[in-house]
Amino acid sequence: MVYIQSLQQSTNIAKLPCAEGATHDDWLRQHEDHCLQDTRVELRKRIMDWCDDPNSKCIFWLNGMAGTGKSTISRTVAQDLAERKRLAASFFFTRGKKDISHSRMFFTTIAAQLANSLPVLRTFISEAIDNNPAIFKRGLREQWNHLILNPLKNAPTQSIQLIVVIDALDECDSMEDIQLILQLLEEAKDLETVRIKIFLTSRPEIPIFDGFRQLSGEAYQDFILHNIPLDTVNADISTFFVQKLSPLKAKHGLGTPWPGEGIIEQLVERAAGLFIYAAITLRFIQDGIDGPEEQLALILTASKSSQSATKHLDGIYTTLLQNSVLGKRGDEQECEQECEQLAGRFRQVVGSLVVMFNIMPARNLAQLLQIPPKMVSRTLDSLRSVLNVPENESQPVRLFHLSFGDFLRDSQRCSDSRFQIDQEERHTSLFRKCMSHISQLQENICDLWGLGVLITEIPSDMIQTSIPPHVQYACRYWLDHWRLGNPMEEDIKTIRQFLEQHFLHWLEVLSLIGEVSEGVHMIIALGEILSVSCNAY
Repeated sequence: MVYIQSLQQSTNIAKLPCAEGATHDDWLRQHEDHCLQDTRVELRKRIMDWCDDPNSKCIFWLNGMAGTGKSTISRTVAQDLAERKRLAASFFFTRGKKDISHSRMFFTTIAAQLANSLPVLRTFISEAIDNNPAIFKRGLREQWNHLILNPLKNAPTQSIQLIVVIDALDECDSMEDIQLILQLLEEAKDLETVRIKIFLTSRPEIPIFDGFRQLSGEAYQDFILHNIPLDTVNADISTFFVQKLSPLKAKHGLGTPWPGEGIIEQLVERAAGLFIYAAITLRFIQDGIDGPEEQLALILTASKSSQSATKHLDGIYTTLLQNSVLGKRGDEQECEQECEQLAGRFRQVVGSLVVMFNIMPARNLAQLLQIPPKMVSRTLDSLRSVLNVPENESQPVRLFHLSFGDFLRDSQRCSDSRFQIDQEERHTSLFRKCMSHISQLQENICDLWGLGVLITEIPSDMIQTSIPPHVQYACRYWLDHWRLGNPMEEDIKTIRQFLEQHFLHWLEVLSLIGEVSEGVHMIIALGEILSVSCNAY
C-alpha cells in the first residue's frame, strides 16, 4: 500500500511542468562563472548570515544595475546552499529563452524542486494535484496557494529553514506578473512549520521598486549592489584579472611582467565597478584573432576616451565588433563595400539573436533565416567574446550578457551605425521568414499511422525529426514578430493566405509540440489585430 501511494505521488509530481533551463546548475549554465574564492567575501557573508538567522526577514532583495555581477552572485549563493543542503529551489529568469522568460511555469517548477528537496511535502503537493487536476492551467495565485503555500503550512513541524534563489526577476516578460509574484512570496513570512526564505536579484527598475513598496517592511530587506564602496569592488575586479590572466600568460609564454601591475590598474579603472566589463575584456583577450598582447593593446587604446562605466563598456563592445567582424578592414576606404557586407551579415545573424524569443543551435538559426550554415558559423565564431557558441552543434547559441543586446539596440550607445540593430526591421524580417516556413506545412506532418493517436504515443524523436526547431519556432512566434515589426499590406495578404491554406496544419503542429494553449491566445490576438489592420489598409 505504501509503495502504491509513493508511486502515485511520484506520478503526480512528474506531471508538474518544469521550465527548461531554470535551475542554477542546469547545463545551460555549466560554463558560467561563479565568484572567485577571494572575491565578494563581505557580501557573501552577509547573505549567509541572513540565511542562518532565524529572525531575519523573509526576502533578501539584491538589486544592482546591469553588469554588476548579480547572476554570478546568485549562482554562487545557490551552489553554496546546495552544498549545505539548504537550497529549496532555484529559478533563473532569462529574457528571450522560452520557458524561463515568463512566469507560466514559475511556481510549478519551484513546487517540483520543493518536492525533491523536502520529501515531507510530496504527499501534500500530490494531493493538491489530485484535487485540482487543472491546476497547471490556473493563475499564479492558485498555483502558489495549492502547490506551495498550503503544503508548507500543512507540513509536520520541523526546525528547518530552506532558501529559494530567484535570479533576474526583471527579465520576466510581464511586469504585472512580477508584482504579483512579489505579493505572493511575501506570504511566506507567516509560515510557522517549514520556513522558506527567498534570495532574489533584479535590476533596480521602477515596476519592481513599486512592487516592493507595496510589501510590508517586515517582509524584506534589500541590498544595493552598486552602492558597495568602489575600492572594495575594484579589489575584487583586480583579483579577477590577476587570477584569470595568469594561465593565459603561461599558455602563450609571455614575459614575467605581463600584464604588469600598471596594466591591471588601468583595466580595473576602466571597469569602473562593472564586472561585465572585466568578463568581456578577458574573453576578448583570450579569443581574439590576434595574440593576447595585441588584443590587450586594442582594449587600452579604445578605452582612453571613455568617461564613465557605460562608456567604457560601450567602447569595448565597439572595438570588439570592429576588430572581430571587420578585422583589419575597419578603416580602409577601398574595403567599404566588403565591410558593409560583413556588417549586414552581422545585423542579420546577431540582430536576429538579439530580438528572438527563444534560442536555438546555429544550424537551426541558419535554416530559420534561410542562409548558408557556413555564413552563420563564420559570423558567430568571430564573436565568441560576447556570444556563447557551444562546440556541440546541437546546443543553442546565446548572448553572454543582456548588456550587449542593450548596446546594439541603442543608437546613442552604439556609435558605429554599421552595427546598430533596428528592432522593427529585424522583427519584420523574422516574421516573413517564419511565414515562409509555416506556409510549407502539410497535413499529417509526422506521417502518423492512424486517426486518434495520442500525443503520448508518438516518439519525441519522430516529432523533432518531422518538425525541426526552426519550424517549431516559426509556428510559435510568427505572430509576436509581426506585432513588434512594421508590417506592410502585403504581409496582411500573406497571413490571410496562410489562414486559408494552412491554418489546420499549423494547429496540428502546435498540438504535436505541446503549444495548443499558446495557439489559442494567438488566435484571439490575431482576430483583434487583423480587424484593426484590415481597416487601416
